[in-house]
Amino acid sequence: MITYNCEGVSMPKIRRRDTTAWIKAVAASYGKKTGEIGYLFVDDEKILEVNREYLGHDYYTDIITFDYDEGDTINGDIVISLDTVASNAEQQGTAYDDELHRVIIHGILHLCGLNDKGPGEREMMEAAEDKALAMR
Repeated sequence: MITYNCEGVSMPKIRRRDTTAWIKAVAASYGKKTGEIGYLFVDDEKILEVNREYLGHDYYTDIITFDYDEGDTINGDIVISLDTVASNAEQQGTAYDDELHRVIIHGILHLCGLNDKGPGEREMMEAAEDKALAMR
């Protein structure tokens, strides 16, 4: 089950049923099934609080993914700052909706095993995001 919640912000205008089907299709393309995945949409202050409390990081970010995978079933909590999504969209000259969906699927790609911190991983993640967005 994939759930969508918000804290301190309004729920973004996403088509939940379509987004859930898209997420499942992307996961399946990596040989994964979706289990319990919870999205929490927040503001910058909340994501900073989560970043400090759980990861020991003192900075803002657009997404934090907590991975609880079990074999080929992906499970996790995904926290997304809508403030940072909006500022990233503005800085990159992209539509807010496009950036929001990029971040939504970014968390799923992490749960599917992709990383973006090591050498060359960022480029691989971006290519995977583009491929996933084309499936939307």
